[in-house]
Amino acid sequence: MTKRVYNLNPGPAVLPEPVLEEMKENLISFPGVGMSILEMSHRSSAFENILNGAIEDMRKLANIPNDYHILFVGGGASLQFSMVPMNFMPPANKADYIVTGAWSKKAVKEAKRVGKVNIAASSESENFKRIPKQDELKLDPEASYVHFTSNNTIFGTQFSTEPIVGNVPLICDASSDIFSKAIDVSKYAVIYAGAQKNLGPAGVTIVFVRDDMLSRCQDSLHTMLNYKTHTENNSLYNTPPVFAIYTVGLVLKWLLKNDGLDAMAKLNDEKAKLLYDCIDNSDGYYRGHAEKESRSKMNIPFRLPSEELEKKFVKESAEAGFAGLKGHRSVGGLRASIYNAFPLQGVKDLVEFMKEFQKKNS
Repeated sequence: MTKRVYNLNPGPAVLPEPVLEEMKENLISFPGVGMSILEMSHRSSAFENILNGAIEDMRKLANIPNDYHILFVGGGASLQFSMVPMNFMPPANKADYIVTGAWSKKAVKEAKRVGKVNIAASSESENFKRIPKQDELKLDPEASYVHFTSNNTIFGTQFSTEPIVGNVPLICDASSDIFSKAIDVSKYAVIYAGAQKNLGPAGVTIVFVRDDMLSRCQDSLHTMLNYKTHTENNSLYNTPPVFAIYTVGLVLKWLLKNDGLDAMAKLNDEKAKLLYDCIDNSDGYYRGHAEKESRSKMNIPFRLPSEELEKKFVKESAEAGFAGLKGHRSVGGLRASIYNAFPLQGVKDLVEFMKEFQKKNS
């Protein structure tokens, strides 16, 4: 197959075509270096320029204050589920967690190995179809931090704004909506995100950590599990995922070239509205999982009248050039992941396919 399909996978996910083209052009011999980025030493000046350029562009793009460290680490967001409590839960050894899906449940599991976890709110009893409201949060003012997941890939829900938590440090797993819109980073103590949704390929995790939080990191921690190790070595204590960081740098430049996060948010709003309007105007043929006020702009799960029709939809949509639409087993049905790099035309074409499928199969 030479023609690119519409990639609706939840992650690893679609990358911007200009980024793929630049990667292809420079893969054999990186300009001015004479070797592939895949061969380049992480100790070379060429790679340090790539790394520092990505940090500079990220700071500019998201208006990240100077008292925040920007880290590139391995292990995915799943490792952060452990590193966050290990570094930041002591000495109080208790933290608040808002549970809105599978990933926040996994974060809770790891935090419980370190200390006491207070479930400040959970929508699990409703199969995570909504985000808890502010007045539902039962927060401990003496908690070490409050943790939440900003977007839930499986259940298609998203926080429209961060929860209000008073003076307690706020920590966010932003893996599936980072840089899909502008946020006020200064409201957070820590933000972490796997890159493989909106920022690059699998293999690297981005962490923003406010400088004052590092005083909590105990020297007794294992070296690679201590955030101070990574801040003190500019993410170069060990060999980092060089190619993944290079790709993130290219995506950041693509975002800057396309007028930044406000422009990206506007485009994401347009894409999501097209797809949700199709679902809402289908007379119940298509049914979204998430409640309207909690809907994600990134991941849109929906059902059809029967599982038989859902299987047919998956098969025929794949034949029509739409990849990755099968839903997660926790929700079933279909799921369209329309991250930053997914094109507007792709959403328009999917909507047309959905309308035609409904017409033929009603």
